[in-house]
Amino acid sequence: MSTSKTFAAIMAAAAVLSGVARAAQDQSQPRFAEEISVFGVEDEIYPPAPCATLFLGSSSIRFWFRLAQDFPKRETIRRGFGGSTIADANYYFDRIVAPYHPRAIVFYAGENDINAGESPEGVLDDLETFLAKKTAALGDTPVYFISIKPSKARLDDLPKQTEANRLIAALAARRADLVYVDVASAMLENGAPKDIFISDNLHMNHTGYAIWRNIIGKALRDAPASKAPNCQ
Repeated sequence: MSTSKTFAAIMAAAAVLSGVARAAQDQSQPRFAEEISVFGVEDEIYPPAPCATLFLGSSSIRFWFRLAQDFPKRETIRRGFGGSTIADANYYFDRIVAPYHPRAIVFYAGENDINAGESPEGVLDDLETFLAKKTAALGDTPVYFISIKPSKARLDDLPKQTEANRLIAALAARRADLVYVDVASAMLENGAPKDIFISDNLHMNHTGYAIWRNIIGKALRDAPASKAPNCQ
């Protein structure tokens, strides 16, 4: 083999090994590590106000681009990372929940959990773990759980979503620090999702977010939830 061909073979092998090494490194990283790191940088550059309302969850929170405008009388923190589950929020709790000492937590998750095969009971268990972490770190700070939303793209998940919502609503009836916020009913018409989605039939358009804004806003104003420590 000529010198040039030998050199080319060595370089090709090195590229393959480098790709394998990068893949192994990527696999060793926890889910959403980069997104969580970006939140940390954002907090360093623009430290969030204490006693803000924390909006936490998956892509429906991530894509709520007009969140601050929709709640102009509240300091808000938006911490949505697309594709996440309740278990992911639990994993990163000490980085994206506890440090903010929020006045209230508005939490949307569970949809991806169901779509990935989690049972309604498993969703409930993960939420109870989240609430235990919240109580340990933040006391009576209220959690407003947004019901798992129906969508055209995940219509097959609707029965399990409905059951998970029922279990969580029952839990909220027993806990002063948990408010179940039913957006799902207003997103259905004759048992089917309304035409309030973008082209993927999964994520909401501005009409869908208007439904959320109105229902969540009323819940935040009216719900007889417990109060966060040091946030009057």
